[in-house]
Amino acid sequence: MTQRREFIKKSLLASTGLITAPAWLSGAPSLIKSLGNPPSLIEGVQIGCITYSFRQMKEQSAEAILSYINQAGINAIELMGDPAEEFAGKPGISFNRMDLFVLIGKEKQETITEDEKKQLEEMRAQIDSYNQEVAQWRERADLSKFEELRKMYEAAGVEIYAFKPSTFGKMNSDAEIAYGMKAAKALGATHVTLEHPSDDAHTLKLGKMAEKHGIQVAYHGHEQETFTFWDTALTQSPNNSLNLDVGHYVAAGNTDLMPLIEKQHERIQSIHLKDRQNPQNGKENLPWGQGDTPIEDILQSMKTSKYSFPATIELEYKIPPGSNPILEVKKCFEYCAQVLA
Repeated sequence: MTQRREFIKKSLLASTGLITAPAWLSGAPSLIKSLGNPPSLIEGVQIGCITYSFRQMKEQSAEAILSYINQAGINAIELMGDPAEEFAGKPGISFNRMDLFVLIGKEKQETITEDEKKQLEEMRAQIDSYNQEVAQWRERADLSKFEELRKMYEAAGVEIYAFKPSTFGKMNSDAEIAYGMKAAKALGATHVTLEHPSDDAHTLKLGKMAEKHGIQVAYHGHEQETFTFWDTALTQSPNNSLNLDVGHYVAAGNTDLMPLIEKQHERIQSIHLKDRQNPQNGKENLPWGQGDTPIEDILQSMKTSKYSFPATIELEYKIPPGSNPILEVKKCFEYCAQVLA
């Protein structure tokens, strides 16, 4: 794995001219061909992507994620925590995360067997122990590794505008929260993102800590989003803000999305783009242009009003046979480009 990561890293550096390409690079991966794509800043609107969109790809190292971003033609991202933290030396976990997600899904759907329940219990016990190990690592993590990662991404033409590590929950220590904010700044991010905790005391705490560390905390929501969903957090601190998911907002049955964006545009750090149906039509996540989310209106409004926050592609619809996340993210980007042209 170490050798593979070094190969990808050297390939990226060589392709951007930071090192001289050696002879063994003559058969380098196709990712190099994608470098030098035109920026995904179109008519003043920054189109980005959350790296969660590539979760189904087998390789999840920071170097591999960078190659996927470049192949999709994106030059600005919201970076998930694991690739960055693993690059910085975070301890590895002893089981496959996808196995865990599958079992949790079965538990929610009440289709889990007794043997699977035992397996899930064992995994959760391992997670508790692992989380303690990670918390200790975070308290002494070398932040220069995050700066190194930022430089590697910048050399390949990719800006990290948001960071989403699992360090901002109510169970995380103050030291972990501070670490997450410091790591985000080292990566060059303007804001961190997290699921809204639905806890006023915690949003107050995060906002005040964000003021101290000079970064914004942007709260994400799902179908609990409403027009006033973020109001309390926004009044608690100028460093509390929105990471608005427009697809979930529509799927929740809200019909005032555009007025919300107009009202809160100065407090929006980034939005998540996806095309979901409204409740009357089934709430499904669909290929862009087939759902009820007014993506075109949103992008045109960002263009004409000169809103500065990025629009983040989040790939959540079912990937069609013969395709892959890279191709589908690229389709979403091309959809945005056509709207803004």
